[in-house]
Formats: sequence, C-alpha cells, structure tokens
Amino acid sequence: MGRDEMIISKTDLQGRLTYANRTFMRVANFSEIQLLGQNHNIIRHPSMPRGVFYGLWKTLKSGQEFFGFVKNTTADGNYYWVFANITPDVINGKTVGYYSVRRTPPKESIEVIKKIYQQMSEKERHADRKQAPELSWNWMVNTVEREQGMSYEQYVLDLYKRYR
Repeated sequence: MGRDEMIISKTDLQGRLTYANRTFMRVANFSEIQLLGQNHNIIRHPSMPRGVFYGLWKTLKSGQEFFGFVKNTTADGNYYWVFANITPDVINGKTVGYYSVRRTPPKESIEVIKKIYQQMSEKERHADRKQAPELSWNWMVNTVEREQGMSYEQYVLDLYKRYR
C-alpha cells in the first residue's frame, strides 16, 4: 500500500462488512464478494493481542473514535500493518455501524508497537482466557500513561506522526 493510499471500510453494528474500497480488496487480496457480509475479523492476524480489539470495541461502544496500529492478514496468508482510525457511523443520533480509514504506518512506529503487543500477548497467555483481553488492554493503557505521561490515544497518534 502506498504512503498516501487509504483502506476504507464500513461495517454494521456487529462488525460485518458493508463496504470495502478497492485499495482494501487489493491489499488484503480479497474480492468484494469474499468480503461483504463477512465479519471484519476475517483479516485479523492471529498474532494480534486480543486486548487491542477489547479496547477498540470498548472505545467505539462509548461513542468515541479509536486510533491504533493493527496487523492484518491477507487472503493468501501474508500480512500488512495499518494505522487505523475507526469511528461510529451515527445517523439521527443513533449509531448504525462503523467507518474505518486505515493508512500505512511508519516502519519505526511498527517496531515500537510490536514490542508492546508482544508484552500484551504474553500477559494474555498467562491470564484466564475470558479476562485476558481486558487485562492486557488495561496493562497497556496504564503502562503508556505511567511511562509516557499521556493517554493511549495521544501516544498512538504521536507515534504515528513522529515518524511520518
């Protein structure tokens, strides 16, 4: 994916894809027929900590937009990283779905976030399966606040912009 290209998708409230732009289809190596109606997690890479998605859904369900780095898988088993901005799609005051714009993240940002995600995954491996996502998300948010002196959202935005 080129630096100035964007992957755009829309989902319903359950996370089923209702729209995928051509860049999404090309990068993920899926056809429109293969994507539409499928849960967005069809592209979730298995190495991603579940805590990231816990935080994503917690943020979206509170009506806020989510920013984060996500490793996705392609139809042929490869992977790609994105910097995602996901927002609730609100019509007449009611959330009807979600809108996502994803960009190519700087390589330096990915190297930093990979270390954090490895620690999150390690926490998840040693925790109760049901509680692991919340535990790893809270660990990451608290660690960022303590060590960086800023919120998770500020941190990932700074990490993206710093190397852009």
